[in-house]
Amino acid sequence: MVSNVIVDIFLSVDGWAGSDGLPGYFGYLGPELEEWIKTESAAPQLVIMGRRTYETLEALPDAAKDESWHRMTRLEKVVFSRTLTETRWPNTRVSDDLIQEIGRLKAQSDVPLRTMGSMSLARQLVGAGLVDRLRLMIFPLFAGDAGRQAAFADIASADLELVEHRALDGRVLLVEYRPTGKDVPRG
Repeated sequence: MVSNVIVDIFLSVDGWAGSDGLPGYFGYLGPELEEWIKTESAAPQLVIMGRRTYETLEALPDAAKDESWHRMTRLEKVVFSRTLTETRWPNTRVSDDLIQEIGRLKAQSDVPLRTMGSMSLARQLVGAGLVDRLRLMIFPLFAGDAGRQAAFADIASADLELVEHRALDGRVLLVEYRPTGKDVPRG
């Protein structure tokens, strides 16, 4: 048995995976996107995230902790960090060896492994060839000067195959790719 590693990245058209001063979901949360998030968080999975994502989510004020946040806290999770040693969340453990641990989990887990936030972690997994599915949620805006964290900074070239695509709420594009392991077309 081999589990899939799914990397989900929410980004602006100009490639930013986060922003300073723009609202969550870049201000484009609609009913179809909300349903997609709810469905995805309800699916069996092992959530993998980095320390900063964990600390951001853990520190949310109670008013911001909606049902999807509570569902996520009930899932099995691994937080990857070289500095964090424990978490306050249930069903959550810490590991400091991303590549070895994901390789082990991929071989042993009976559920998909799915990233949540954590661009550094996502880039490392892509770079190590451990990603089976790359799902991009592309929001219809240029984040411009508000952009933070270029989604694919320092990623090596790689060929991807389109697996699925659809529009949510008539404006947000969900695109799913599978790395082929081939070199990119040249010339």
